[in-house]
Amino acid sequence: MEKDFSITTDRIMKEISLESIIELIKDLVAIPSYPGVEAQETGVAEYINQFFSKEGIMCEVIPVVDGRSNVVARLKGTGEGKTLMLTGHMDTVPPYDMSGNPLEVERQDTKLIGRGVVDMKGALACMMSAMVAIKRSGMKLKGDIVFAAVIDEEEKSEGTRALIKDKVAADAAIVGEPSQLDICIGHRGLEWFEFNFIGKTVHGGKQKEGINAITKAMKFIQKVEEELVHKVESNQHPIIGNSSLNYGLIKGGTQPSTVAGDCVLQIDRRWIPGEKYSNIIQEFQNITDELKNEDPKFQAQLKVMDVSLMEEGYIHEAMEIDPNHPIIEIVSEATYEVRGIKPKQVPFTAWSDGGLLCNYAKIPTIIYGPGDLESAHSSSEYLEISHIIPATLVYALSAIKFCG
Repeated sequence: MEKDFSITTDRIMKEISLESIIELIKDLVAIPSYPGVEAQETGVAEYINQFFSKEGIMCEVIPVVDGRSNVVARLKGTGEGKTLMLTGHMDTVPPYDMSGNPLEVERQDTKLIGRGVVDMKGALACMMSAMVAIKRSGMKLKGDIVFAAVIDEEEKSEGTRALIKDKVAADAAIVGEPSQLDICIGHRGLEWFEFNFIGKTVHGGKQKEGINAITKAMKFIQKVEEELVHKVESNQHPIIGNSSLNYGLIKGGTQPSTVAGDCVLQIDRRWIPGEKYSNIIQEFQNITDELKNEDPKFQAQLKVMDVSLMEEGYIHEAMEIDPNHPIIEIVSEATYEVRGIKPKQVPFTAWSDGGLLCNYAKIPTIIYGPGDLESAHSSSEYLEISHIIPATLVYALSAIKFCG
C-alpha cells in the first residue's frame, strides 16, 4: 500500500458520515421505482440530479423509454488520466409480501431493511457519497469519474443499452451489485428458452388417434439428459464455475381424459465466458432435429421467452475481466486499506448489466458492492450497516488511484 493512501483516506473520511449516507439511502428507497409505478425510475433520477447539482457536480437526466430516465453525473478531471465509471440500477422488484411499509427503511440493530436497500439503492448512495466526498475534499484528479444510474436492469436493461448506444466510454467500470465487498471478476451469461411441443388433441378414449405433446416433451427431456447435460456442465471456468441448464416450468394438456395437444417447457441456460450463443441455440436445434428424424410426428418450436428477449443485437452475455487488469488490484488495495483484509476474487452468481458493458461497450468491468445478494428480492431485504462506510471509502479511493 502506498504511503499516501492513508493520507487520502483521512481526507475522504472528513467528508462523509454514516448517518448522512443512511439518510440518503432512506430517501432513495422512499421513492418507488418498481414495475407499475408511473415513469418508474424517473423520480429517483430527478432526486439524484438534484443531489449532485447542489454539490456543483455536472449531472443530467436522460430520457430513455416510456417516460423512464437514466441519470449521469461526471466529476471532471484535467483530461490527462483514465476514466472510471461507477454504475448501478435504480429499478427494484415490487415489495411482494414485505411487511410494514417496505419503502420506509427500518433500522434493526446491524441492518437496514427495506425494498431496494441492497439491490441496489444502498450501493448507489455509497457511490454518490464517494463522488461528493472527492469534490468536497478539493482533490483534482487527472481522469474523470462517471456515475451512471440506469433503468430496467431487472427486466430488459433498457438503461445500460441506452448508454451503450450513446457511446459511453470508460477505461474501467464498477457495477455496485451486492458482493459482500468481495471482487466479482465475472458471471455467466443467461437466456430463458421456451419449447412448444405440438400434438393432436382427441378424446382420451381414442388416444391412438391423437398425438400426445407431453410424451414428445418427455422424449426431448430424455435426450437432453442423455446428450447435452453432461456436455454443458463440463464447461468449467476456474472462478465462475460451470455452465448449467435447468428445467424451470413444464405445462401441457387440459384434463386427464383428453390427449394433450400442446406442451410448453421453459429452460434456464447459463454459460461461462468463451461459449458462443449461436452454439447454445444449435445444441438445442440438433436435438429437435434428431427427434424429428426418429419420429415424423415430433414437432417442437424453440424461441427465447419474451421476458428474456432484448432487442436484436443484444443478449444477456457472460462477463469476464482480465485477471491482471489494474482495477482489480486497485480495488483490492483500497479494500485492504479500509477493512484490513484482502477481498476474495469470486463469481457473481446472478446476471448483471456488467455483461453488456464488457461485451458491447468494451469496458473492463468488475462487480463490487455492499451487502449480501441472498437478501435481494426477498421479503426481508436488508443491508449490513457495517458495509456502508467501507463501500463508500473503497469507491472513493479506487477512483482517486485509478483516475490519477
